[in-house]
Amino acid sequence: MFFSSNLPAPYNNIERYLHDLLEEYSVEGKKYFNYQFHNVSGEESDQSRRDRDLAQSYGVHPVQIQNIEQDEVKFQQAYMGMVLMHGDIIEALPSITSTEGLEYQITSAIQKMNNKISALLRLKDKIKVKLFLSSSLSIVGPYMNITGLAELPARVQAIVNNLNEKNYSKLEFSHLDPSIHPGSAQEAEQYNIVRLNWDEFKDRRGKTIPADRGYAGIIVEHGNEAEKIKLIDVVRLPIFGTQYHLTELEQLEKAIDETVENVININEEIGYLADHGTLAFGQAQPQMMAMQQEESLSSLNALLSAQYSVKQVNLKEEGIPDGLSFLIIAGAKENFSDFELYQIDQFLMRGNKLAIFMDSFSQVTPQGQQAMMQQMRQPVFVPLNTGLEKLLAHYGVTINKSIVLDKNSYKQKVPRAFGGGERQIYFAPIIKNELINKDTGYLSNIKGLVMLQASPLHIDEQKIKDNGLVASRLFSSSEKSWEMSERINLNPMFISPPADEEEFKSLPLAYTIEGPFPSYFADRPIPEKQTEKKDEDTTDETITPVESTGMDMSAIAAEGTTIKKGKPSRIFIIGTSEILKDNVMDKDGVSPNSQFIMNVIDYLNNREEIAIMRSKTQSFNPLRDTEPGAKTAIKTANIAGLPVLVIIAGLIFWQRRASRKKYIQKIFS
Repeated sequence: MFFSSNLPAPYNNIERYLHDLLEEYSVEGKKYFNYQFHNVSGEESDQSRRDRDLAQSYGVHPVQIQNIEQDEVKFQQAYMGMVLMHGDIIEALPSITSTEGLEYQITSAIQKMNNKISALLRLKDKIKVKLFLSSSLSIVGPYMNITGLAELPARVQAIVNNLNEKNYSKLEFSHLDPSIHPGSAQEAEQYNIVRLNWDEFKDRRGKTIPADRGYAGIIVEHGNEAEKIKLIDVVRLPIFGTQYHLTELEQLEKAIDETVENVININEEIGYLADHGTLAFGQAQPQMMAMQQEESLSSLNALLSAQYSVKQVNLKEEGIPDGLSFLIIAGAKENFSDFELYQIDQFLMRGNKLAIFMDSFSQVTPQGQQAMMQQMRQPVFVPLNTGLEKLLAHYGVTINKSIVLDKNSYKQKVPRAFGGGERQIYFAPIIKNELINKDTGYLSNIKGLVMLQASPLHIDEQKIKDNGLVASRLFSSSEKSWEMSERINLNPMFISPPADEEEFKSLPLAYTIEGPFPSYFADRPIPEKQTEKKDEDTTDETITPVESTGMDMSAIAAEGTTIKKGKPSRIFIIGTSEILKDNVMDKDGVSPNSQFIMNVIDYLNNREEIAIMRSKTQSFNPLRDTEPGAKTAIKTANIAGLPVLVIIAGLIFWQRRASRKKYIQKIFS
């Protein structure tokens, strides 16, 4: 730990909290965990200079803090950071300015180091660090205000050698010069390395620079995984023209180290279904960012990528990869074939987990020329039937073809131009604290949620019981909610609560189901994979099994390959995918919705302790709702009750004085 001495409040509490926290880690870890404190003062002693140099060598630099003394605001530089070391692996927390989430940060850093060491020790092949740098760029470099390109290969190699000592000598450096070796140029093109082209020109001295091209970039590669690192940033400014900037060596070292972690997948791998019309998991393209901001899952991508290695699964072409233990299906819109459902079913039977964010309707909006004329028209909600419904129904859960509306919902502020005030968005129910299942530890600190276009769930209690499963309701809507079915219209202007009180009821919105699931295909033949038929006029011929062997292979059937009763597993199911989008989740993961999603995913991946630790940072703590009658009683007590109590207290005091006076008179009479 590197902390400056005599820190003002509230920063002095951080150091004390960190001491206590690390002491708990030390007690739990015994001889495998120890810590050391460095008092980084501003004195010019030898020890202070050594501590400052040591802190900065690990990337811990002073931060500016505010100090209020005698009604005067002062600013001072202070060291407030720590470094975690395990073997040659180093993880720094350079700026600790708050205790919020500190335990989670430290534990995540320790886990990351353990994962990285395990991943490095498992490697059989080297991690290749390829520097693509054309020698031709050294000629035009000074004209781009870039110097030192000739010495750059040696500097990058020194960086890789330094990182090699921290990565168990698993890195292998190579410098490829496309100006000399044409094969390197072709390889650079395959990796989409930045290429700079220039025509023949003369400099100020009249020297002719011939036309040429050059490549600059770094590729970190292992197996089938490869990632690119920029060496030269090209920025085009309206007035100043094109600017070129060479990446700083310190940033380059950090970038290579982080890229190494990505290509060897140091985190646990989870799957995300990327076909069947699911929500796009990556970030929106820059040109489409403004149009598709709320459709993007960039926040979910950032949160998951920090804890897991996310593999996008193409079920149609490749199936579910072996070794994958968890799969997310979010907002699927296309039909699943029986063969694809069979893969999902057997994936679950092997004891793997599923998280299904399932929409009951598909929104169809006007397209083409009519779109501009029909902007005021609401999208049409078409019921979805992808095939997942029959699979889930067999397991014991059904998603209603309706949308939950709730009086206790999010309120949208209306601009003054449209009358001002607030408008209730009934299809965005607010889930109160008392409606969240607190029996599950990973939800104990979640005090409220906001749903969006959610469909209610129905559990077949008898089927769940017969199959030996356990269904846990995670949360429900309020008692003032109702369903909208058939003709769906979510325009707030046209939604009003029903007049009949009997239509209101609390509706379950999310479940986890655990146990040994029964296979949907237990008593069914194994589905055949559908293949695209060739045109009838094709002249291509294929050799059939009958032609190649002389036997009719259709008489041979596979037996015993379907798992009829699965190993204990878990499914999370919720009737909406809207809660995964960026207009609901945040990249920092501090909102209740973000922490709920991450906690559920951690729970399904047997990391409930991490989920509980994360939700300790949840600061959303709403007051308990009070009934109108109780509010009236409290107001009455405050206005009239307190004066009455004062009068009663005065009468009691007056009565005691009168009694005491009579007693004294009686003694002396």
